[in-house]
Amino acid sequence: MTEGSTLDLRGVTKSYGGNVVVDALDLSLQQGEFVSLLGPSGCGKTTTLRMIAGFEHPDAGQILLDGDELTGRPANKREVNTVFQSYALFPHLTVAGNVAYGLRQRKVPKSEIIERVAETLRLVRLEQFADRKPAQLSGGQQQRVALARALVNRPKVLLLDEPLAALDRQLREEVQIELRLIQARLRTTFLFVTHDQGEALAMSDRVAIMNGGRIEQLDDPETIYEHPATRFVAGFVGQQNFFEDVRVEADGVLVTADGVRFRTAAPVRGDRATVAIRPEAIGLSPETGENTVNTCAATVEAVNTLGETRQYVVRSAAGGTLITRTARTSDTHRFAPGDRVLASWGADHVAVFPASSTH
Repeated sequence: MTEGSTLDLRGVTKSYGGNVVVDALDLSLQQGEFVSLLGPSGCGKTTTLRMIAGFEHPDAGQILLDGDELTGRPANKREVNTVFQSYALFPHLTVAGNVAYGLRQRKVPKSEIIERVAETLRLVRLEQFADRKPAQLSGGQQQRVALARALVNRPKVLLLDEPLAALDRQLREEVQIELRLIQARLRTTFLFVTHDQGEALAMSDRVAIMNGGRIEQLDDPETIYEHPATRFVAGFVGQQNFFEDVRVEADGVLVTADGVRFRTAAPVRGDRATVAIRPEAIGLSPETGENTVNTCAATVEAVNTLGETRQYVVRSAAGGTLITRTARTSDTHRFAPGDRVLASWGADHVAVFPASSTH
């Protein structure tokens, strides 16, 4: 077991009908961490959560909680609780009744139930709704009731399976902040499953990017975004300008088929590569000239306003397309379709992956 960790998965594998859904997965969560499993549908993140909860059983590997083996232990004997996408609240019970349900099933003394339910409802700011039924609450309030019902049991690990997916964007963003604040106050270990990259990056201490049943990268959100470990991570998290089958010259300069040239801050291996640059890493200036390393003469084709950012689609003289984004508040030059510009970027923003890599 990793020192100081709450939850450890070692070589956990799960297959259905010969299809490997989770493939020898290793993962350790530290006490009080907020970790997200992020990936496309079918990557194995929900199956991983269900195995930790005890709803599915691994074919191989170990799941340990504070060093104790969970594999084979029934779900109701594990010190973990789960919040699902469908809140599964009992419509005939009040908010307080829903939150108290698990404690009553465990035959906790009534006086303790009353105290713990009140404490938990205060935590999620629902104490004034204790006597209401779920149908009388908003979606965000129902989500907080489901959270309170799980937290009142004082689990060592709280598992959250896309619990915000049913909320509209504005409410989802509000609940994200509330959920993170609650977790920070409690210091309960949270494992959060989502396919929403913005949600994972905004809420987590660390993010595990899953693909094909494996973790491709496990890092803090900034490292995931700024330094993706694989081409899959680079393409899945945020937007990229990809340049495929780039030739690597003797001096380490990379050259595309249409003549765009790159120099990266890190050494490059092999003679072919894939290059990626974030749209916000590319700057535009009202200049013209020939292509040099990490610059590209281009023409603006389209301009779009995306809330706080302005997006430009530019085409190089050789026909390649770049997408760039700048904050509107710092956009010193406003370009229009047809304007000739010079696109430029720093060597430290050039990510390079093996040419044959699809992961």
